[in-house]
Amino acid sequence: MGNPAIDVQNLGKQFRIGGGSNSYRTLRESITDALATPFRWTTRRSFAEANRETAPHDFIWALKNVSFQVPQGEVVGIIGLNGAGKSTLLKILSQITEPTEGYADICGRVAALLEVGTGFHPELTGRENVYLNGALLGMLRAEIERKFDEIVAFAGVERFIDTPVKHYSSGMTVRLAFAVAAHLEPEILIIDEVLAVGDAAFQKKCLAKMEGVAHEGRTILFVSHNMLAVQNLCRRAIWLHDGRLVEDGPMGEVVSNYLRTSASSLTEQVWDDITQAPGNEKVRLRRVSVRGPHAARPHYITRESPFVIEVEFWNLMPKAVLDVTLHFHTEHQIVAFSTSSALRVSWEGAGFPPGLFRAVCHVPGNLLHSFMHRIVLLIVQDRSRVIHREIDVVSFDVLENGERRYGWQGREPGVVRPDLKWTIDCVEADRSNSQLQGSALEGPGFPVL
Repeated sequence: MGNPAIDVQNLGKQFRIGGGSNSYRTLRESITDALATPFRWTTRRSFAEANRETAPHDFIWALKNVSFQVPQGEVVGIIGLNGAGKSTLLKILSQITEPTEGYADICGRVAALLEVGTGFHPELTGRENVYLNGALLGMLRAEIERKFDEIVAFAGVERFIDTPVKHYSSGMTVRLAFAVAAHLEPEILIIDEVLAVGDAAFQKKCLAKMEGVAHEGRTILFVSHNMLAVQNLCRRAIWLHDGRLVEDGPMGEVVSNYLRTSASSLTEQVWDDITQAPGNEKVRLRRVSVRGPHAARPHYITRESPFVIEVEFWNLMPKAVLDVTLHFHTEHQIVAFSTSSALRVSWEGAGFPPGLFRAVCHVPGNLLHSFMHRIVLLIVQDRSRVIHREIDVVSFDVLENGERRYGWQGREPGVVRPDLKWTIDCVEADRSNSQLQGSALEGPGFPVL
């Protein structure tokens, strides 16, 4: 095997938290400041060095001791939670920022799509930006002209190609940017989570294009939270967490470990001491938990699996009538739906006695979308007064199990995604076609009732 396309050794990137040390200054500001106060910079620099020693908490390692190699022609998925260091790694590999320590050797021409409009000038037209972007990638004008019509057709912006990009929507911008990056034949293609901006049809188109690029023997680094898309495209995964490389290996094994680990965060909170529990003089929480159907992995919840949310609380009032209300929020801060226990339990007509109560909400499978969900909990008295509200009391991830019965591997739109029953009946069959005999068509996903 020849030299690897990407060779990363002991890579580290440090950032300062707060302050102005990472802010950008113009040349004019730097010259003016230096002439006006010739000793200020030396003093400031000495103070910064002393501060680095006395206050290390002012700095954070976005990446630390990351090492791996990617052979030419391999497709690698990079996964991890938000803040894991994925985007920082890609910016270093794209030569947008420099590492603090270690090195990354790149062998080949790189095309990177890290955020909407990367490398585009808003005042230039779509046509001009295609040529500008191609030139930045090292393409000759003749090469860009040969691919130009194909790029525009793929992006679907033919009518607006001579319109300034500042008038494009985010979806149009990312379509054109991806088309340029994918069609100008780079040796290495780096894609961050920008494809989520596009609609479902365009996501499918992009995944198909990346599969074609991979089959041509070019190297791809693909970052996404969509595990189905990553597993469909890649055979190898690199898992980052808190800036460090946790696991590097076969896709299925790494993704399974990642999902099992990430799915268990904040799925249960317990307060054994009533005096320290959230609440007030009327009610206090004892426990809130999310449990899936698998006893061995109660916090592993797929889109198809039913699960329960248990709420235990101390009622501190006599003759109380209480309800538990749950608001399900998606990762995009959208309320998917709310539900209430509407308990209205009467204990011999006297309402709730003081004591410990447990409310259980049963959520069916095939209802929620594959998002991270947060729960806002409300305790309501007499169905009219909220006596306690607990924001983000638990959170859980609804995962795709990777067993789709149809070809599309992207994320569907919407905050919920129920599986509804459909029927397709043949109203009038073409008797000349023997394959259409009968009164109904039946197949996977099309049950006949």
